Amino acid sequence: MPTQQDDRDLIDFQQYWPILKRRWPVTATVIGSVFGLTALVTFLQKPVYESQAKLLFNKQSGVSSLTGLSSQVGELSGLTNFSNPVDTEAEVIRSYPIIQKTISTLKLKDSKGRPLSIEVFLKLLKLKTIRGTDVMQLSYRSTNPQEAASVINSLMSYYLESNVRNNRAEARSAREFLNKQLPEVEKRVLKAEMSLRRFKERNRVIALEVEAKAGVEGLQTLGEQITKAQADLVDANTRTRALQSQIALNTQQAVELSTLSQSPGVQQVLTDYQKVQDELAVVRTRFSDEHPMVINLEQKETALRSQLEGRVAQTLGNSEFVPEQNLQIGELKQTLTEDLVKSEVERLALANRLAELRQAYVLNRSRLDILPRLEQQQLQLQRQLQVARVTYEQLLKQLQEVEVLENQNIGNARVISQALIPDRAVSPIIPLNLALGGVLGIVLGVGTALMLEAIDNSLKTIEEVKGLLDYPLLGTIPLAEKAKGSDGESGAELPVLNSPYTPESAAFEMLQANLSFSISDKMLKVIVVSSSVPGEGKSFVTANLAVAAAQSGRRVLLIDADMRRPRQHKIWEQSNLIGLSNILVNQAELATTTKEALMTLDLVTAGTIPPNAAALLESKRMAALIQEATNDYDFVIIDAPPLTAVADAQILGKLVDGILLVVRPGVVDSGAATATKTLLAQSGQRVLGMVVNGITASSSYGGYYSKGYYHQNGHSKNGKVDVKTPKIKLS
Repeated sequence: MPTQQDDRDLIDFQQYWPILKRRWPVTATVIGSVFGLTALVTFLQKPVYESQAKLLFNKQSGVSSLTGLSSQVGELSGLTNFSNPVDTEAEVIRSYPIIQKTISTLKLKDSKGRPLSIEVFLKLLKLKTIRGTDVMQLSYRSTNPQEAASVINSLMSYYLESNVRNNRAEARSAREFLNKQLPEVEKRVLKAEMSLRRFKERNRVIALEVEAKAGVEGLQTLGEQITKAQADLVDANTRTRALQSQIALNTQQAVELSTLSQSPGVQQVLTDYQKVQDELAVVRTRFSDEHPMVINLEQKETALRSQLEGRVAQTLGNSEFVPEQNLQIGELKQTLTEDLVKSEVERLALANRLAELRQAYVLNRSRLDILPRLEQQQLQLQRQLQVARVTYEQLLKQLQEVEVLENQNIGNARVISQALIPDRAVSPIIPLNLALGGVLGIVLGVGTALMLEAIDNSLKTIEEVKGLLDYPLLGTIPLAEKAKGSDGESGAELPVLNSPYTPESAAFEMLQANLSFSISDKMLKVIVVSSSVPGEGKSFVTANLAVAAAQSGRRVLLIDADMRRPRQHKIWEQSNLIGLSNILVNQAELATTTKEALMTLDLVTAGTIPPNAAALLESKRMAALIQEATNDYDFVIIDAPPLTAVADAQILGKLVDGILLVVRPGVVDSGAATATKTLLAQSGQRVLGMVVNGITASSSYGGYYSKGYYHQNGHSKNGKVDVKTPKIKLS
């Protein structure tokens, strides 16, 4: 049993199907264009190949257990509980350095021959984690199958290298830290050693315990040596004073005379100087002071004296003048002088030795006093040196372990499936593309039709007319085929008269019958036929309705009240010199103005077009004319102008039994129909109903009448089949 939802779906289909039928050229064009474009792109597109590979991730990095460091170096782990390490590694694979290295190494190019951009590369690369495993699938698409495989293999290779480098980062950081710390610790060791060495050098420390024992013994020995040196010094002083009294020279003078007398240079110059003096004395006895020989010898004497003084000063080490008689002494005096010098030297040596012994005694004594403090300082420095050495040795050992750890790290990932060269293209998939193109074409075609339908505000179906106007539907007039009537082109305007066995004729007969039932309280005598806008066929409907009413045996009067654009005189091929306008201005009478269209049908044309048609229709003469017509005729039909164009139809509507509204789908739009309904409601008009004119299969869901029935069974008056199809001209 179909549900309510099924009914709604059926209704929706029935609503959209006529739209698609009306818009089938646009829909077919869009569908064909999209499908053709899809097919063209599909067959012109280069085949795209996809190569795949797989990586397996391990939590541990495979670090050697030979080292004593933590084996968690390089372990895969997330920062939070929601982190997925494999997804993190996928982002590492997508990182710019790895991608750029792959592009540069393989020299990847785009379609224009330029280096492939990272953004385009990432669109061609796909990374997918296989659910429930630690395996990642990598795939890359390219028009070159060899390139697709090379890209994946190169990308995995560069990633594994990066993974190893990243896993070694902690060990490398530790190594770098140790490399930085070792020199500092080594400096501290050297500094401690230097401090200890400087301490020993500064305090002359070798072995404090041995030094303390030797120091005590040394003090005793020094005491004995000091006593002996003092006795020897007294003897030397006595001997020196005795020699000084004998030669009447002090020790300094004795030393100088002894030195000069033993200097060969001084004695040689002294000999030459004395010789020149002798020669000068002899020459002066013979020559005057101005004689060249005297002058020459004087100059030679002066030069030798200057040389002698220089050598004396050089020998003694000072520039004090020494008398010439002291430059040469006798042998005895020289011997005594030498003894004095020796005695003085011995005395000075003993005095110095005594001072040194006393100083050594004091130093040894003070040294022994500070040995306990030095020993304490030495122990402190030794402890600092020991700590520095132990620290250095530990850091050196850790550095060696870290270097082993860094070199043995093999990473967290390994290739379990290399990328192979694909032999089949993954794109384009011709059946799928064509199917998608067809579906897309249908969607766009239907969408275009619906969009055009939404843009088009005209009423297109009977259901739309009924839904918008909500007036009783008294009849539907099918759209007649364009064909000539028996008496020429004008015959198509009156199918009820000229082609009685047609759907159009039957439709007007049904309209005439329905009108008789539109008012239940009295007989319908006078009606106004109008429309919303021009072109809906109100004059055509009015003329044929009048014929149908006349054929039913009623005496009918047809009045053309459209004095702005009259049509009835053209339909009936009558003169329009005198008509309704002339009656209303009292230029003619109804009885003399009417023209006999049929035996029971009279026609009043519009007459001369007046400048004030609305005023004439609103005059008392018009009301009197209608009253006169109702007295003389059984049925009066007035053809009025469109409602939205002028107010003529509304004026006439107040004088008649009701208004029959003609609506033609495809001509009137929703705005005009709504405006018409509003005008009729505001003016208080009595609307008998509406007749839908120009019905086609698309506007009536297949039509209400079967033309085949009339064409096969309708006969003319002479017994022959009437196959004439009238051509309808609409006003």
